[in-house]
Amino acid sequence: MWYLKLRMYILMAVLFAIVYAVVSMISFHIGITNFYFYLILSFVIMLVQYALGPKIVEWSMGVHYIKEGEYPELHQTVRSLATMAKIPMPRIGISDLAIPNAFAFGRSIRDGRICVTRGIMSLLSKEELRAVLGHEMSHIKNRDVLTITILSVIPMILYRIAWQFLFFGNRRDRNQGSSTMLVGLVAFLFYFVTNLLVLYASRIREYFADKGSVDLGNNPALLASALYKLVYGSARMPKEELKTAEGMKAFFINDPSRALNELRDLRELDLDRSGTISPQELDTLRNKNIKLNFGDKLLEVFSTHPNMLKRIKRLSDWRYIKER
Repeated sequence: MWYLKLRMYILMAVLFAIVYAVVSMISFHIGITNFYFYLILSFVIMLVQYALGPKIVEWSMGVHYIKEGEYPELHQTVRSLATMAKIPMPRIGISDLAIPNAFAFGRSIRDGRICVTRGIMSLLSKEELRAVLGHEMSHIKNRDVLTITILSVIPMILYRIAWQFLFFGNRRDRNQGSSTMLVGLVAFLFYFVTNLLVLYASRIREYFADKGSVDLGNNPALLASALYKLVYGSARMPKEELKTAEGMKAFFINDPSRALNELRDLRELDLDRSGTISPQELDTLRNKNIKLNFGDKLLEVFSTHPNMLKRIKRLSDWRYIKER
């Protein structure tokens, strides 16, 4: 787990170093006054996003919150996980989406919300669902929503700087047109790079949440089996249904739009074709070397979620450590 934390620290240092470099470049070119405007504007947008985010998610996902009497087992499971995680009991919601999945959101640990879609309730066993809920509980405990929101401000700032210098810089200062264009191009390059780094940070947070579920007492094989079921459950969904959640898939435990590609690889793990991944099948993966082709690597680079085969391979490593 230490190597994931180290990667996260290095990533944050690189992101803020890029911002420092751009600020220094702009300061040298025109002074720092204009930069403050974009900085303040971006933080205002972030605060609005942070304040309205939960309502947007609720509306987009068709979430309605339930009382304990409606789904007593679900409430009991979430309460047990919250107690183990030592955080306040999150609100529990049901999403009207048919896509089998789960997600967590909220402004803080005290404002945490965990939701499941109608599609997941009939697909997973009780133990598999608990493993998925443990993953979502860990997102809340780790303050992942706040972390990614803060990191996302960096490419947002760089994009606005690039836009201003590329399209409006020459009008403001014709004598320095070429250097102004250069600043804009560098800012756009850094925007592209930092956006990829934020996606990378999101993928790291998914690994953290998987490990968090294991730390909450869930067997890694159960989470691996749940992820496998969610993949083939999403692969059976009509394309029109998948498009309804396209803008919110970053909140999900897996990316439904990649399900067809992921199913091809995951079927090889299901040696007995039972539709689940047993502890023994997970153990066989631990000793295998995972080599992704160029297409899969490219898909992962531009995704908020890790490659599913790599993710389950990591679960097999954690199962080995847990069993020792």
